[in-house]
Amino acid sequence: MPLLRGRKSESPPEDGLGGQSDLEEGPEPSGDLQPSLTSLRAEILEKVGAYARLRWTPQPYIPGKTPAPYAGRVFDEAEVVSLVDASLDFWLTSGRFCRQLEKGLADFVGVAECRLTNSGSSANLVAFSTLTSPRLGGRRVRPGDELITVAAGFPTTVAPAIQHGAVPVFVDVDPTTDNIDTSMLQSALSERTRAVMVAHTLGNPFDLDAVLEFCESNGLWLIEDNCDGMGSEYTSQRGGGKVTRRTGSFGHIATSSFYPAHQMTTGEGGAVYTNDEELATIAESFRDWGRDCYCQPGRSNTCGKRFGWCLGTLPEGYDHKYTYSHFGYNLKMTDMQAAVGVEQLRKLPGFVAARRSNFEAFYKRLSRFGEVLRLPEATPRSKPSWFGFLIVVRPGTGVTRDSLVDALEKARVQTRMLFAGNLTRQPCFDEMRESGNGFRTIGDLANTDRLMNDAFWFGVYPGMTEAHVDHICSTIEQHLAQHGVS
Repeated sequence: MPLLRGRKSESPPEDGLGGQSDLEEGPEPSGDLQPSLTSLRAEILEKVGAYARLRWTPQPYIPGKTPAPYAGRVFDEAEVVSLVDASLDFWLTSGRFCRQLEKGLADFVGVAECRLTNSGSSANLVAFSTLTSPRLGGRRVRPGDELITVAAGFPTTVAPAIQHGAVPVFVDVDPTTDNIDTSMLQSALSERTRAVMVAHTLGNPFDLDAVLEFCESNGLWLIEDNCDGMGSEYTSQRGGGKVTRRTGSFGHIATSSFYPAHQMTTGEGGAVYTNDEELATIAESFRDWGRDCYCQPGRSNTCGKRFGWCLGTLPEGYDHKYTYSHFGYNLKMTDMQAAVGVEQLRKLPGFVAARRSNFEAFYKRLSRFGEVLRLPEATPRSKPSWFGFLIVVRPGTGVTRDSLVDALEKARVQTRMLFAGNLTRQPCFDEMRESGNGFRTIGDLANTDRLMNDAFWFGVYPGMTEAHVDHICSTIEQHLAQHGVS
């Protein structure tokens, strides 16, 4: 079996100028040029900063005329300067900014290992694929094995399992937190269950203690989809103590997304997190073509025996750089994307605080309509980094989800459904549903259907102002008043 090793400390030159990737090797600039290059680079970046301040000056918000987005990128000249700084290196794959961002993200989440990917969906694919590795022996997930998840979610939480031939087992959500109903876990368990993979719905942590207890009692993997929850916190009471940690640090392996709608952005991008060095090494292999070699771009022979391996039934000494221990992909992030992420990460604590503040403002203003609107409730012992403000319109009140969404959209307030609603009703499940094979459901998923029919959400992202909050709340109040609710 291939002997995947941990990553060593060797890395390409920090300035990115001396060691391009294997396909881009070129001469270093002469020493005489260095002072001029350094001066010119500083001048370029100064002008870029001036351009960005002028070009991206925030425009006034005009309620009802200017869109109130459900989400959006929030940045200043620092991200633009960092992006151009990376482009001047012309290091077109992962490099110094990727290494810096991986280290910063691991520290923020509170884990030992982080591997960047080109999207949150790719991060989910890498995370699940990692658990299928032959290196894990009897604990690996094989075709036909089962994965417990929720029906109210995003497709790419489940897609990797289906693509690997695993069987998703869908449970319902709790009608208060809209997260996994942990009372259904035992009913979902079978002799083929190998893992649980669930997301923190709109940044609201699921009951991690209950899920962890279930996984440990049954020898299951936990994949923590933290794509919507970067910065959320949960206080665990397992073991008799109280320990508060950020979500993404509880599962055996976890993921995040840096799409512009999320708590921080790299444009497209994501990451995989773990405290297990072996899982990190396997994840890196799947992300990097499935190769057994762990050299970073621009490096060869990190192991010191590039032509000294004898793996599989390959001839002895076959080039380790072209030896593959997994059926992998190329899902790496580029250095230019990571350069944006480095600056976004500096702002992330402020972004999280702004999301919480906007959430509280909406909750305070709309809580008096509790008989008509069910507002979101944080999971006990959690402090969410809210991704959005979810509203469930109660049936039989004369107000419907669709009428309220229509009023908001006409007022130029962007709204969204709770992702796929009930995943099992999506057309991509038609063939499996008709055949009766490929997935299982526990119960009738009534709460999930209720979210599909009656729920929607709008944004709490850091770019929102008091004027946004007031306009959204006023629109809701006016619509309810038209139906006799005041």
